[in-house]
Order: sequence, then C-alpha cells, then structure tokens
Amino acid sequence: MRISLPFVSLVSAFVLNVHAQDLTGETQTPSLPLLEQSIAYHDPQNKWPSFQSAMEIVMKVPNKLERSTQIQMDHAKGLFELNATRGTDHTQYILGPKQCDITFNGRSEFTPDEIKTHRLDCTQAQRMKNYYTYLYGLPMKLKDPGTQLDPKAYKKTFQGAEYWVLKVSYAPKVGKDVWYFYLDPKTYQLRHYQFYHDEQKGDGEYILLSGETEVGGVKMPKDRAWYTNLENNYLGTDYLSAVKE
Repeated sequence: MRISLPFVSLVSAFVLNVHAQDLTGETQTPSLPLLEQSIAYHDPQNKWPSFQSAMEIVMKVPNKLERSTQIQMDHAKGLFELNATRGTDHTQYILGPKQCDITFNGRSEFTPDEIKTHRLDCTQAQRMKNYYTYLYGLPMKLKDPGTQLDPKAYKKTFQGAEYWVLKVSYAPKVGKDVWYFYLDPKTYQLRHYQFYHDEQKGDGEYILLSGETEVGGVKMPKDRAWYTNLENNYLGTDYLSAVKE
C-alpha cells in the first residue's frame, strides 16, 4: 500500500533509499530494472521479437475432457496457427496479416449453432492468439504498448516464499484487469502471477508456475495451475511441451 506522507522531508528520506520501506514495512525498489532482469532470464538471446517455434499445451480440468492444443508462432511473418482437440472435436485457427482461416472437424462451413457453441469466428481466433501469445510471452509482453508498469516493486510472501512483485495495469483500450507478477528475488525468474477484474471484490485468479522448458530459445514455465482468488478453488492445469516442427 502506498501512503502519502505529510512532510516533504520524510518523502525525500524515503526516495533517497532505493530499497526503501513504506509505512506498511514493505521493501520497495524501482520496477523497471527488475522487469529487465526477468526478461534477460527468460529470453537471454532476445528471441521473442522474432520467435518462430511450435508447442503443445495439454489442459486438464476437473470433470472435463482434457484438451490438447498445438500452437505454431512466427512473429517475423505475423503468423499464428492453433489446432485444438477435445474428445472427437478438432478446431483449427490460422491467422496472418491478411488471413483468417477456420476449420472444425475438417469443415470450413458451419451451422449457426456450431459457430455459437464452438466459437468459430475470427474474433475468437484473435482472442486465442492474444491469450496464448500473452501467457507464453511473459515477461517480455510487459514491454508492449499500453502496459502500465507501477514504478515501484515490493517484496511479498506468497505461497510460502518471498518474491519481488510487479504490479501492472493497462490502458483502457488494451485491458481492464490488474495483474501482479511474482519474481524470484535471486534469479528474477517469473514464478507466479495473479490478476483481478475488480480488485476491491477480490475476484480473478492466481496461477502457480512450476518447472521450466525451453521453446525457441525462450524459457517458459512448464506447468500452470489455476485457482480462484476468492474461494481458492482449483480450476485446472496447463502442461507445456516443445514440439519439433
């Protein structure tokens, strides 16, 4: 929590100390250098801007059929392809600079009910591209236009360990959620993250990351377990593996 101090002298004393402590006892430091160090950990060769690779994500959700999703990205050409299989249904989205192709169970023509039930439209295709590009492009995506990085990071104990925490909000045209990113204080590896739709209500979810795998030269979390913030309910886990094209 950031607290306004009544005297300029007190403010100055806090600012002079890079790792200052506010009145809540939180240790603070500038956020941007931490973000840069986290990006250097996950993308040491700066591969993400021209990322070209394939991956598979198996999503397991309680009481539902698991979904296997294969994704190919080519940032240099602006191409994104998703092939998702759940049970007997297979959905494919292919997006390019001037391309949006969709097939469902091998067909490119759908009934109105199929379009509504399976979200077979270009809006959904773009939504899926944004979703996977964002999650698997972290923390590099926190440098995108419209990202509002809080200038101060702070230390917090979360899930039994201490982390540096980056707070991020977005310009209205980009997004409405508030995100918190938990960085290892020694390596700056992204360890967990959390978001709220309405922080005062405490809604949204937190995501626990475990393991690590390298895809296209980028270090990505191998497993992501999702939980609700309010009820602490387990929602499911995504299991990532690299795919040789």
